[in-house]
Amino acid sequence: MYIERCTYHCLPGRLPALLHRFETATLALFKKHGFTPLGFFITEFGPRRPELMYLLRWDSLDQRMACWAAFREDPEWNRAREDSERDGMLVDLMSNEILTPTAFSPIR
Repeated sequence: MYIERCTYHCLPGRLPALLHRFETATLALFKKHGFTPLGFFITEFGPRRPELMYLLRWDSLDQRMACWAAFREDPEWNRAREDSERDGMLVDLMSNEILTPTAFSPIR
């Protein structure tokens, strides 16, 4: 099992639009393309506010690659992204990390 941590650093004032896109489009597309979200979080304190961070569970790296490829090619995703960015970009920095649980992790 792999956990992917995705972090989006939002441009000033753009977090509400990013959250709206996730609620109205991204989550349904994640489900459509076989993603397994574990949680979504907003950075409350820290040097990189505002941020949206979320965790995805993957059974294999091949599954991850296939799901992300299908998601990125989906015309619904491209429309949702374009619609949400009509007033400007939402994110200025994104990062993805692949994590593996330790032997003593409650998530395994």
